[in-house]
Amino acid sequence: MTVTLTRRTLIATAAAAGLVRFAPAADRRRLVIVTGGTGGVFYPYGGGLAKVLSEKVANVQATAQVTGGSVDNVKLLADGEADIGFSTIDSAFDGVTGAAAYAEEGPQDVKVIARLYDSFLHVVASAESGVTTVADLKGKRVSVGSAGSSTESIADRVLAAAGLNPASDVSRDNLGVAESAGALKDGKIDAFFWIGGIPTSAVQDLASAGQPAVTFVSTGTEVVVLQTRYPGLYTPMTLPENSYAGQTVAIEGLGVANVLIVSGSAEDALVSDVLAGIFDNIDAVHAIHPEAAKLTIEGAYAKLAVPYHTAADAFFAARGITAR
Repeated sequence: MTVTLTRRTLIATAAAAGLVRFAPAADRRRLVIVTGGTGGVFYPYGGGLAKVLSEKVANVQATAQVTGGSVDNVKLLADGEADIGFSTIDSAFDGVTGAAAYAEEGPQDVKVIARLYDSFLHVVASAESGVTTVADLKGKRVSVGSAGSSTESIADRVLAAAGLNPASDVSRDNLGVAESAGALKDGKIDAFFWIGGIPTSAVQDLASAGQPAVTFVSTGTEVVVLQTRYPGLYTPMTLPENSYAGQTVAIEGLGVANVLIVSGSAEDALVSDVLAGIFDNIDAVHAIHPEAAKLTIEGAYAKLAVPYHTAADAFFAARGITAR
């Protein structure tokens, strides 16, 4: 089930949990950063980013919030219910074009402000399931990610690229990464999809426990198909050996860029202040998570399928950065 949230709910929930420290100054600007599930990378990255912005940017109090992930975040930002959000680039692209998970709502007005890092599509199966290729998932019980999530969109596209019917050739469960790992551990599913950073804590905990032993399935063949079907969204990416316990060989697969996004109508000053807060304090950002340590100002400005906010264009131009 996707998470449907409003800005009022986000702030009220954070206040009740003691996560929002309201400043005495009346002009203190409160920013909501929408992230993802607790078992992935978006949430700790967003939490760390909220801390950096709150401590380093004058008159700002930022709070990170759990959501269903990219699809929720795009919708929340487009609706004005959050200020900054994380998304995979393919989900943001589907949003601005009103495709896939956004077909009912139509085009969403969001813009990129920075490219962060690339996520790897994890396809994790129990060793006893016998699954070693995506095609082997036929007839298996598989979690394809939370309903309407970017993981679900990618899972469906990868299954189709392997010649399977995503609706009928697998028994589908819609679980987030932490729930998927738990279900695999309990023998309730044979495999799960997850698009996320390396390492993803829920996958790391599952692999380290060794009960059951797991297999990381390559999507190297499928990514070639997807590059033709969805130009500019997916790239070949390797899961390096020993990224997870027991994973002794590198796994060829699919990568997708993760980006920070805002509403298309976000104020220029907000975008400029957030980017300055990040790149003027890059050491603090790098300390948040191994994936955050990959952020560079040069890599943050790239030629993507979704346009940058005009204030982001101006920020990078002022720093002498040209999109590559």
